[in-house]
Amino acid sequence: MKHAATVYKPHACAPTLSAQAIGRAATLALHDELALSPKPGLVTPGDCGSHTDMDAHTFMRSLFALRGYFVRIAGLGADGAPFDALERCGIDAEARMLAATGGINTHRGAIFMLGLLCAAAGAVAAEGRRPHPSLLRSALLDRWGDALATRARRPPTLPGGLAARRLGLRSASAEAALGFPVLFETAVPAMQAASTRGHARQHVLLDTLFNVMAVLDDSNLAHRGGIEGLRHAQRAANGFLAAGGASRPGGEAAAGAIGDDFVRRRLSPGGAADTLAAACWMQRLALLAPR
Repeated sequence: MKHAATVYKPHACAPTLSAQAIGRAATLALHDELALSPKPGLVTPGDCGSHTDMDAHTFMRSLFALRGYFVRIAGLGADGAPFDALERCGIDAEARMLAATGGINTHRGAIFMLGLLCAAAGAVAAEGRRPHPSLLRSALLDRWGDALATRARRPPTLPGGLAARRLGLRSASAEAALGFPVLFETAVPAMQAASTRGHARQHVLLDTLFNVMAVLDDSNLAHRGGIEGLRHAQRAANGFLAAGGASRPGGEAAAGAIGDDFVRRRLSPGGAADTLAAACWMQRLALLAPR
């Protein structure tokens, strides 16, 4: 972002992990999420889910436009930039996304969530530490928690935030101000548990997605389906997991059937998808960072 770059010059964060590596992991993690199929109501390489204005090609154009953003914001985090610099960087990234997609919102939530996490990773790496989830969460809250809490109190302007406010749900901004509890307390443990059990990677990601869907106040679902749509999706996710998840016989077919139901209801758990991508990003960082 031009304004931020005049003051904060992104650089290699530390010998442990560079801004380039942090940003590349974010782009690859968003591709991990896109490539996963079946995925209820969400865009995959094979279908558009509940969407009529976007497909996998739209997402790939967006990813290409956002590659530099994640590197830049990781560098800002390494340099100790204040929250307003991060916010301006994100606003610039959103403009790039919309220009690449013809005005379609493919990754607004990921720009916010993964951008903040990349900044936190830059801050942790600049101190010579490995990006362990607990350190990432602490860095996020210690450095920008007050500003995020202030941001969460702003009147919402976007459809998801308006739906969350109207229905008394925890918005994406409020989730960030709390240090992304669903990511750190649900998604990351679910991914670690499924990986430890030796499940195929597709099943690990599906089970992680459904664990998130089961508990997240997903403002995308609330906007599209109201409180009834959100609760319906949460019940479906809990039922899927209670039946044994993706690795059971017929698990992928069950996920596909839930997807068909979501398409009929026009439900799309975009917040859960962003959280899955963030969990994939942390897994990728763990593989990159030297021990």
